[in-house]
Amino acid sequence: MEGRFQGRLDTPLSPLGERQAQLAGIRLAGPSAPPRIPVPDVPPIEIRHSPLGRTAATAQAVADALGRIHEPSSVPALRPDPGLLELAQGDWEGLHRMEVYRRYPDELEAWRVRPTAAVAPGGESLHDAAVRVRLTLAAVLDALAGATPGSGPDGSSSGGYPEVHGRNTPWTLLVAHDGIFKVTLLTILGLPLDHFWTFPWGLTGITVVEFVDGRPVLRAHNLTDHLGPLQAEDGATGAAARSAELRSEAEAAERERTGSL
Repeated sequence: MEGRFQGRLDTPLSPLGERQAQLAGIRLAGPSAPPRIPVPDVPPIEIRHSPLGRTAATAQAVADALGRIHEPSSVPALRPDPGLLELAQGDWEGLHRMEVYRRYPDELEAWRVRPTAAVAPGGESLHDAAVRVRLTLAAVLDALAGATPGSGPDGSSSGGYPEVHGRNTPWTLLVAHDGIFKVTLLTILGLPLDHFWTFPWGLTGITVVEFVDGRPVLRAHNLTDHLGPLQAEDGATGAAARSAELRSEAEAAERERTGSL
């Protein structure tokens, strides 16, 4: 699907994508490894993922990594969530970016400049996507609230990073897609949807939002240091991985530039 609008096309992970998912799982299973990431050293209470195959496979890779570090019974079952499906791109799905540019130049320009007022032909608006995102977030926050110890002077509440690091603080893992994660982060932070293109998302990039007394705090965004081993692997496989990783980085930058999801 390189160079194409994917949207909700159910494409599988490539071999590189599978390796990236494995490395992301290892990173999330061992957050204290330097450089530390602000994730508790316990399994999440939920693993919610988009029902598409590529996100389900990524979620499974993370669950497998968690099960190798923690008691397997403590790792929650995967939970497909339609609220995390990628933005539908309608008639653009499956088309190469140049084909979309040739056939829909005005619509594509509007999508890049005024994303809240534009939509791919037959696609999903940001406002409609935000509705389903809010329903998912409400369920996620309800579950976290029910699992979070009461706050107090003993510091048993989620008091912030790095103090919270390493505690048994409940957390939830969401595995989804570039476009819907943009909507999710804007919704959490209370930012207007017309800031859609503000936050970049690399493949398997890790973003952490902590809720402190009900207030969202962006602790980390789009961390990709876990992909470093791809650059260090030896032999023909390592060389191919390095080349593929460079292509993947260029692809992510091109998605941001052209507006493809």
